[in-house]
Amino acid sequence: MAVESLFPRLEPLLPAVQKPIQYVGGELNSTVKEWDSTQVRWALMYPDAYEVGLPNQGVQILYEVLNERDWILAERTYSVWPDMEKVMRDNAIPQFTVDGHRPVGAFDLLGVSFATELGYTNLLTALDLAGIPLEACERTDEHPIVLAGGHSAFNPEPIADFLDAAVLGDGEEVVLAISEVVREWKAEGSPGGRDELLFRLAVSGGVYVPKFYDVDYLPDGRIKRVAPNRSGVPSHVVKHTLMDLDKWPYPKQPLVPLAETVHERFSVEIFRGCTRGCRFCQAGMITRPVRERNISTIGEMVQNGVEASGFEEVGLLSLSSADHSEIGEVAKGLADRYEGSNVSLSLPSTRVDAFNVTLANELSRNGRRSGLTFAPEGGSERLRKVINKMVSEDDLIRTVATAYANGWRQVKLYFMCGLPTETDEDVLAIADLAQRVIATGREVSGRNDIRCTVSIGGFVPKPHTPFQWAAQESWENVDSRLSKLRSAIRSDRKYGKAIGLRYHDGQPSVVEGLLSRGDRRVGRVIRSVWADGGRFDGWSEHFSYDRWVKACEEALAGEPVDLDWYTTRERGETEVLPWDHLDAGLDREWLWEDWQDSLDEVEVEDCRWTPCFDCGVCPQMGTEIQVGPTGQKMLPIVGVSQTRQAELVAPAGSRDSG
Repeated sequence: MAVESLFPRLEPLLPAVQKPIQYVGGELNSTVKEWDSTQVRWALMYPDAYEVGLPNQGVQILYEVLNERDWILAERTYSVWPDMEKVMRDNAIPQFTVDGHRPVGAFDLLGVSFATELGYTNLLTALDLAGIPLEACERTDEHPIVLAGGHSAFNPEPIADFLDAAVLGDGEEVVLAISEVVREWKAEGSPGGRDELLFRLAVSGGVYVPKFYDVDYLPDGRIKRVAPNRSGVPSHVVKHTLMDLDKWPYPKQPLVPLAETVHERFSVEIFRGCTRGCRFCQAGMITRPVRERNISTIGEMVQNGVEASGFEEVGLLSLSSADHSEIGEVAKGLADRYEGSNVSLSLPSTRVDAFNVTLANELSRNGRRSGLTFAPEGGSERLRKVINKMVSEDDLIRTVATAYANGWRQVKLYFMCGLPTETDEDVLAIADLAQRVIATGREVSGRNDIRCTVSIGGFVPKPHTPFQWAAQESWENVDSRLSKLRSAIRSDRKYGKAIGLRYHDGQPSVVEGLLSRGDRRVGRVIRSVWADGGRFDGWSEHFSYDRWVKACEEALAGEPVDLDWYTTRERGETEVLPWDHLDAGLDREWLWEDWQDSLDEVEVEDCRWTPCFDCGVCPQMGTEIQVGPTGQKMLPIVGVSQTRQAELVAPAGSRDSG
């Protein structure tokens, strides 16, 4: 039966809320299908505001992959601002999609992509607005299957009570496999109801269904074991790995936002995974192995995407874009093609030791120099060995010298505070480094208007990394070190005014730490925070540390665990971790040995170019590292401006004459 659009009820209310355009939909390249002509219907959610959620590459890819199948319908939904939430509650308007403005509760599946754990309270808001019971155990056959993906899904235990299922790893193939299971089950008349559908998904081996696993605890609060409670369910759920990115050149039709968003560019993922082995980096660990996209595929994707969207900036996306084995050829080919046009290139993430003069020249060929961000992560050489960043101070100085010498006047340096074994001296070394950067910039450019922005985030130990056993630094120590750093930078008369300092205080990182390494007992805390008004915890103006502390005290009362137990406590080698039954491919012993190496300040090389270190991913998961060079060229190497000029001077009709 058709589901009516809620827009006629919604539209008269929009003038009462901020940024109403974010709820309107109708973006270029968006899709609205007939409800009754499809068999499986997905609502895809990014649990943050439209301006953050729309550019999310993962959601855009799945949206397009699903909608290309004529039997599947996929629409998007985002978190609504508190003012809109009030309007919706006052007028009994449920959570809706922005494409067809259909109620989320009417879909077969609600797929939520979590890039950060701080979106968990927003999930509860959406469920509640949608009329979907918060607890999975209270849902009936009438409710959608609530399914989580994204990096945070590698430990979904804190939200296990609110999820029906979670998927680990790359989503392109598995969303279609899930859709097939749902289609078959519906075609059979939905035998066994919701429970049977979840069981079918669980036994497929690629979908984690928390209700089919029991968690037992030791008297001291640690986990005794996590085990299946249903015959046929696998003891470990394994991540999905897409091995041939060239077969999945998405997005082909990028969404063009109606309202201002955090990124307004067309991004092409040039490779997936990373083998640099930075010990703090969950993304680098869980997305192994490296799989490069072919240079010719990249060229076609950029051309198609720019034509389909009209974006004037192309971002070459990955965890470390300059590491692509043919990044020089890619940058030159694109710079050649778009020379003289309004299209510029950017590398959103660039390693210090991979940036060079050639890249600098190609990225600035059109005269536009987008921001350059480098991430030394640690202030001192010692700390960079601990985290295996493999970048020296001289590497950084050479890199920024290249940037400043090629016309950039400002670079941004990203660091973390609170890393394992960190001391005050490690953080104060950031000031020394920034001063040397300014001095180098002035020297090579011959100018005094050189700027360096130092941006610092709080470190959070993440699951499936060597630091998963580490104690998180207290927010008091983090704030104290950042205060000392600020004083050190400001007290320097020669360079201080040229250095910008941006950082967040340590309290949000503690909550993120709780949610990252928490277990199912943390679900009570999340629900308590949400019930007390917690929304948009990733936004400083909405975040309340006191609310989380109070919720921990109340929800964990009587338990042998508390906020510190989850965050500032170091774990032992044999402790069962909440995510041990979820397999990212990384060998647990290898992770532990790497953790010990970090404490000994021992570095590990990039395994792309060295013998295998047996991290477990490639042999265990049947995957392999895929890097070039391919020797191919990006065609056609014809400047866009030249093409347009030729078209303008050609006689009428001659362009079609062959």
